[in-house]
Amino acid sequence: MAKVLIVDDSPTEVHIFSSALDGEGYQVVVATDGEEGVQKATEEMPDLILMDVVMPGLNGFQATRKIHRNASTKHIPIIIVTTKDQDTDREWGMRQGAKDYLVKPVDVGELLNKVSEMIS
Repeated sequence: MAKVLIVDDSPTEVHIFSSALDGEGYQVVVATDGEEGVQKATEEMPDLILMDVVMPGLNGFQATRKIHRNASTKHIPIIIVTTKDQDTDREWGMRQGAKDYLVKPVDVGELLNKVSEMIS
């Protein structure tokens, strides 16, 4: 069973993503901010990370960069899932090490397709 780490401070988004992933048989781990996301990425070694950007403390761009630069976690694909929809945000996210970038509100079917593509 593939493990997906959701890093998002919105309980609503976490619920939506968790329910969809759980329904497809994924094991879900949750972190509510960037710092906890970096920590759980190292501890849990998920197969994929869904990363929000706008969070208190360490934001999603910073957390993505930390995970991507860490030798033990750099292989983990990260999909940024955020409300930030400018081209410059997308480009910056990819430069930090993200493999894909989705803008909220996210179509759950599209999200599941991206997750499936990245894990298989």
